Amino acid sequence: MVFALALGASLANALTGVFQRMGVENAPAEATLRLSLLTYALRRGVWLLGFALMIVSFALQAIALHFGRLSQVQPILTTELVFLVLVLAVWFGFEIGRREWLGSLAVTGGLAGFLCLARPVDGTLSPPTWEWIVTGGACGAAIAVAVMLALRGPRWWRAAMFGTAASVSFAFTAACTKVVSGFAATDWASLYRHWQTYALAFFGTLAVFLAQNAIHAGPIVASQSTVVLVDPLASILIGVGLFGDNLRTSGAWGPLEALSLLVMFAGAFWLARSPLVSGLKAGGDQYHQRLSQRSRSARLPDAA
Repeated sequence: MVFALALGASLANALTGVFQRMGVENAPAEATLRLSLLTYALRRGVWLLGFALMIVSFALQAIALHFGRLSQVQPILTTELVFLVLVLAVWFGFEIGRREWLGSLAVTGGLAGFLCLARPVDGTLSPPTWEWIVTGGACGAAIAVAVMLALRGPRWWRAAMFGTAASVSFAFTAACTKVVSGFAATDWASLYRHWQTYALAFFGTLAVFLAQNAIHAGPIVASQSTVVLVDPLASILIGVGLFGDNLRTSGAWGPLEALSLLVMFAGAFWLARSPLVSGLKAGGDQYHQRLSQRSRSARLPDAA
């Protein structure tokens, strides 16, 4: 069930990415790191549709994290790129080439290898406050440094750094979600008593904001690569360091797990550089035209 929920969240994320890119790709350049970027997005129906799917994805991810482990669920979300390729091919009618097939096989094969070899096991569901402070401080520092680095440099660098900041925010949000989902399962009316609820809202909003800036700042190759690569890696580190997730690392297990992750990351990077995926940013007019046609036939909000 955990795998099915995580895969459902990954599919919803892929659809969210398509619609939200359409919503902000033509925003004014000066909107970067300003609330006007979200104001611009909120006026576009296609972005709102993506936001609704983001909520669906969050709900599925929260349930998966409640029953599963952080170091198990978050890497599965890397399959978002595989689903993105399928959406662009099936829904938009683009052709899948050798790069897309090989990249998808590498992502799914590497992910399956890691999950089978590592077999993550829960450590503790109630980390002490000091461990939360250390983890939150480390994540906050990483986010701040990435944002500072994103303020200068070429567009690909800015997109990659904003993507890195968003990924760390998403990873810490997932950690808070796992704990809050446990609170909700026992007594949802008491959620306001726990600080993790407010941390979830803050870092979740921050992650969405930084992700929109990553999309807007530069090439989709740079932003998408960092989002799908840094998030699972940061989540594994948080899962092991904060929740004490136990991974089999003795003997040959450790190197084989590292190799599996390397294959998965290489496949994700290969997919992100695919013309089919990167064309969503570079060839906006063509995607806009096909999205508008599909939107009218399905009576969805128009992208224009």
